[in-house]
Amino acid sequence: MAPRGAECGFIAFAGQVALAQKNYRWGNQSRQKVELIVGGDFVITMNEAQPVIENGAIAIKDGKIVAVDTQDKIMAAYRSARRIPGEGMVLMPGLVNGHSHSAMVLFRGLADDLKLEDWLQNYIFPAEGRFVNENFIRVGEELACWEMIRSGTTTFVDMYFKPDVAAKVVDKCGLRALIAPSSIDFPSPGFQGWDDAFASAVDFVKRWKGKHPRIIPGLAPHAPYTVSPEHLTQAIQAARQYDVPLTIHLAETQTEVKDIQQRYNATPVQHLENLGFLDPRVFAAHVVWPNESEIALMAKRGVGVIHNPESNLKLASGFAPLPAMVKAGIQVGLGTDGAASNNDLDMWEAIRLTALIHKGTTLDPTTLPAKTVLQMATLGGAEALGLADKIGAIKVGLQADVIQVDLTEAHLTPLYDVISHLVYAGKAEDVDTVIVDGQVLMSNRKLLTVDTEQIRREAIRIGEQIKAELRPSN
Repeated sequence: MAPRGAECGFIAFAGQVALAQKNYRWGNQSRQKVELIVGGDFVITMNEAQPVIENGAIAIKDGKIVAVDTQDKIMAAYRSARRIPGEGMVLMPGLVNGHSHSAMVLFRGLADDLKLEDWLQNYIFPAEGRFVNENFIRVGEELACWEMIRSGTTTFVDMYFKPDVAAKVVDKCGLRALIAPSSIDFPSPGFQGWDDAFASAVDFVKRWKGKHPRIIPGLAPHAPYTVSPEHLTQAIQAARQYDVPLTIHLAETQTEVKDIQQRYNATPVQHLENLGFLDPRVFAAHVVWPNESEIALMAKRGVGVIHNPESNLKLASGFAPLPAMVKAGIQVGLGTDGAASNNDLDMWEAIRLTALIHKGTTLDPTTLPAKTVLQMATLGGAEALGLADKIGAIKVGLQADVIQVDLTEAHLTPLYDVISHLVYAGKAEDVDTVIVDGQVLMSNRKLLTVDTEQIRREAIRIGEQIKAELRPSN
């Protein structure tokens, strides 16, 4: 028989083991179960309450962010069968492309080095009339989604044609999109003019509003110089009636300003104000040539602006007074425009150019600092689109639209300021992981929701057909 003291010691030890096992089981159960935990050496939240978290992580459940904190605290409070580590990564909100004509990737390089009016009237509008059909839109949207996922865009605005086809592609690829079918006063693909095009756009809005978690329908009268005052009024009234966003090209060139002034004795922004068009549901693309009073007016009316620096440069449209808009309190987002005038859908190029151009035009290196520009590409875009209650930041309650960016490449080494690095040195190729609504669309730079080889084959085939039809006959 063991001595009494030894027996007591054994019993005490056995009790400690049982208690430890019980506590382990209790602790494991007490941690909330989530679907995904994603980490990052840095978590850029775009949330002033906790702007950048080192060695951070987020927990995702039902497509939403349920916690944001340091990795230690997240792992202590949450458990998941799936975890994406964050070593060597920055975790940040996905990029918001506030202005695109997505399927126009199939016209990439078709007509370059031209003024906007010449480019549109003599090349793009005729090409759209000849080649844009449902198959063109499907393949173009798939190619655009491939390009955007690969470069870290998680939400985009699509201002183009055949919206039901576009919506099906977006549904399949997993991105989030505000789809606003373009309406114009003259014939466009599938339509004789404004009446049937706009009726179709309104029908799309009625059928899709509130029906899909990642697809937001909207309206898109093309521009003040291609849509009559009566039709512009009709468009804004419908947007208010159905409570949807409205986007429009506005004050893009000096030619437009002169044209509207001659037609209506008002500048483009004032023209829309005279029609009662300006309100917070409106976000305007380009806005290169507003005057000081128009900037104040847009700020007063809550109109968002989407800046498209590459397209504006390539078409020589001018330099938008972005610093003045920001100072006035306008919600500013960034966009790529269509790849026929950009010629890509790379938001990282838009970010860097925005940061650089306006320093040069103002001769002030402090203009639009890196943090401000990165905010434009994420939360600022969401605010301009009226979606800041859903996306644009890493914040509890928002949708889990996030990306991981690899910080280990040569051009990002060494690292002093992570936000400055992303803005001035970051590239599309650095994006490693893309998550939308809690679903992983790209992991380790491998796309999971699109068949890239099939898309490439179909896009090349359409391109060859276009070249053959446009090739001059001997």
